[in-house]
Amino acid sequence: MTYDAAHLNPEAMAHAQRHLVAKALAEFSHERLLAPEAVGDGRYEVALCDGAVVYRFAAQRLQLEHWVVDERSLSRLVDGSPADLDASALVLELQPLLEIPEHLLSTYLEEIAATLASAAYKRHAGGPSADALLTADLQTVESAMTEGHPGFVANNGRIGFGLDAYRRYAPEVGRPFALHWVAVRRDASNLALGAGLDEHALYEGELDAGERERFTAALADADVDPAAYRLLPVHPWQWDARLAVTFAPEVARRDLVPLGPGKDVYQAQQSIRTMFNLSRPDRHYVKTALAIQNMGFLRGLSPAYMRATPAINDWVAALVEGDETLTACGFGVLRERAAIGYTGDVYHRTPTPSAHRKMVAALWRESPVTRVGTGERLATMASLLHRDHDGVAYASAMVRAAGIGAEEWVAQYLHAYLRPVVHCLLAHDLAFMPHGENVILLISDHVPRRALMKDIGEEVALLRAHELPEEVARIRQPVDADEQALAVFTDVFDGVLRHLAGILHVDGVLTEDRFWALVAACVDRYATEHPGLASRVDLRADRFAHSCLNRLQLRNTLQMVDLASQSESLIYAGTLTNPIARAGARVPA
Repeated sequence: MTYDAAHLNPEAMAHAQRHLVAKALAEFSHERLLAPEAVGDGRYEVALCDGAVVYRFAAQRLQLEHWVVDERSLSRLVDGSPADLDASALVLELQPLLEIPEHLLSTYLEEIAATLASAAYKRHAGGPSADALLTADLQTVESAMTEGHPGFVANNGRIGFGLDAYRRYAPEVGRPFALHWVAVRRDASNLALGAGLDEHALYEGELDAGERERFTAALADADVDPAAYRLLPVHPWQWDARLAVTFAPEVARRDLVPLGPGKDVYQAQQSIRTMFNLSRPDRHYVKTALAIQNMGFLRGLSPAYMRATPAINDWVAALVEGDETLTACGFGVLRERAAIGYTGDVYHRTPTPSAHRKMVAALWRESPVTRVGTGERLATMASLLHRDHDGVAYASAMVRAAGIGAEEWVAQYLHAYLRPVVHCLLAHDLAFMPHGENVILLISDHVPRRALMKDIGEEVALLRAHELPEEVARIRQPVDADEQALAVFTDVFDGVLRHLAGILHVDGVLTEDRFWALVAACVDRYATEHPGLASRVDLRADRFAHSCLNRLQLRNTLQMVDLASQSESLIYAGTLTNPIARAGARVPA
């Protein structure tokens, strides 16, 4: 049991509170839940509680209604007297505007508190400098990230983890651990495999011969037939907190047989339920069900939903690999090659589906290590939005180290990331969820050269009514052209590029006007080289619908969207001016 909570000290928590309050004011203003009043000289005020509470700060307002709040300038007055910054108090002060359902307000406040605890840990523990990360490996970069999702305010909830679990399994701790393995009855489970992969080859690739023999012996010792079982990796917390309790009858009747820890050690990725194999980096990522509440979802995995996952990944991978434009960009996908889920429990027999049906499942995804070329290294794209503990931006450090000029650096990055996303949408009506954590960059000479997309099975969508093989038909989600464009406008421009543009602008590396001009040039160059494709979905339109992420979480802190009908779940707050609208973007020569 861990009792040491040294990170929960006044200095670290004050830093965490200041940062989170600044972020909340910025993102809630971006989503038009707040309307700060300009008081001159780049300063703003937000008055709440009938004027009894006033926040004052300096900020820059950039394209896409992006607010860059100067954290050092931020102050709070209560009844005219200075008061401590407190993110939880801010939520309560804002509740008349946020309108969080009363029965879910405490859940959101708990996620805020957990986000603060995580931020305090990161502040207390320190971390590598931005310059040190320039030569770091993928796992060092992963564990160094301090922000979580750039848009969500409550983004590190992890409700269910205690202090001991946090210190063992949180991504920012970077502590290796072994996965637990259980055997599940074949007649009470399903295993879906990608093309060219069979069950024997899967286990042979992921487990050494000695481990497979040990697991077979454990099944024999349990007086069951090893041939009647499949092998399923489980997060150790999930075994201890869920399987051994919530599924105790299944364990007792040997539908689930605990086999113990595997030999390989893994490190949790930013997505927390995905683990990277440190012992054998060429082996697959393993993504497991993890029944903690985090950022609007209980992080389970549905056995029923995952039955189509390998087939979907194979279909998308074949499309990508057969496309000359994508190949020229070096773009690729990390396939989810196998998925396994247990369905023999009582929860699968209840009249109404529940999260309990998503607690015993896992999938295997290709490792990016096998894609690294000579002179390349890997980094999560989320790192481009990272600032170290001294406030130095990793992206700014990369630009300086590359020595090719900020405009060329940004152009290279857009060629690797934006161009393939645009092409997939315009040429194939295919949309990913291309936020920072879902993209792995391949970097050489400090410049992003190529991009690998992951989390295909849950996130990819085909936005027009194309013919599809039966096993992948669920990705077909037709929408009109304006909503198709949001796959770039919302997920790329608003979700990623507005943050990167803001960092480079305030750091004096590249003005936002020049940044968005380069984005316009990338889109125009693509249109010129692919005449006819850009006419249906207009990425240079004057405005686009303002889809809001925090509003989704505030509406339902337990389940932001219905995965089967994501389009209908979205919440809009008017429209945003397109930073590359034809009338406004200045395209460089």
